[in-house]
Amino acid sequence: MEDKNIGPYSGHQKLSVVEALERIDKNAHGILFIVSEDGSLTGSVTDGDIRRWLIATGELSSTVQKIMNRSPKFLYEADRQKAEEYMNEHVLRALPVLNKKRQIVEIVFHLGKEICVSDKKSSLFKTIPVIIMAGGKGTRLYPFTKILPKPLIPIGDIPIIVRIINQFCMYGVSDFYLTVNYRKEMIKSYFADLELPCRIHYIEEEIPLGTAGSIRLIERTFHTPVIVTNCDILIRADYENIIEYHEMSHNALTIVSALKNVTIPYGVLHAGEEGIVTLLEEKPRLDYFVNTGMYVLQPELLKMIPEKTFYHMTDLTDVLLKNGEKVGMYPVSEDSFLDMGEFEEMRRMEEKIDAIGKVPDWK
Repeated sequence: MEDKNIGPYSGHQKLSVVEALERIDKNAHGILFIVSEDGSLTGSVTDGDIRRWLIATGELSSTVQKIMNRSPKFLYEADRQKAEEYMNEHVLRALPVLNKKRQIVEIVFHLGKEICVSDKKSSLFKTIPVIIMAGGKGTRLYPFTKILPKPLIPIGDIPIIVRIINQFCMYGVSDFYLTVNYRKEMIKSYFADLELPCRIHYIEEEIPLGTAGSIRLIERTFHTPVIVTNCDILIRADYENIIEYHEMSHNALTIVSALKNVTIPYGVLHAGEEGIVTLLEEKPRLDYFVNTGMYVLQPELLKMIPEKTFYHMTDLTDVLLKNGEKVGMYPVSEDSFLDMGEFEEMRRMEEKIDAIGKVPDWK
């Protein structure tokens, strides 16, 4: 079980769902095979299994034993030569090969054509508008933003906003609305020099209106869900699945959320009466869902945003919650949320540039 080709894809039943999701992120194959103490295969869990569990329960501390598939597909060593045919038949991304003790001796990965995001284009996204909030000054990224507006700061050698647009274009999105203010002419000039596979509409703020206020300036009436995203984030997820979840859940608003793990770098004291220490917890880890800055809204919500008023998406969320409207979340892993809002996060994003996906050579 310590084989370097098996270890990243296996885990024990006592793993929390958060720990399992971290391992799945690192192995990049979307699945973890669960084994017992003697190393025999007992189940499997996918990133989709974990996401459905988190949506249904919100429980972060539960173990994978509660959610794993207890009848995973596998082959014994004697049938190893049938692996590719078996995987095609059952549409599997990974398949464990077991010895007579049901211990994993090998994991076979799909040998055929990888499913590409562009293969998933559907008519669904041709009518869904994407609003990108690109008007902020990006003060956390000074001195870069003294020269460039935040949307044009390169990640690798490509501006972040181009990467965002490309992610959506691969799903078939054709209409983008960019709310612009700070150095807006520079943004417009940049795109004017490109032959784009989509249409860009500029919504110009005369004064800053927050992360939602400028949306009210859009004069068009929409009849489909609307995607709103900040201009300094990338979400590596199945966008079609996000929209399907939003519609099937009948949410007024869906917030794309990410798991965030924070480790307290000290021993934490738990004390009772008269300062008596009851427990010393060494470097505890806290797990939270955080707002990534990407949302899916029902179109009628746009009319709830006050006109010519500084207003944030969080303000709209608060109103919906007070009114008893359904606000849902779509969780992604911490590793799937790339944020360039601060220097440290920007460096992290650059390190993961190869995983973000290819960007076409727009000219």
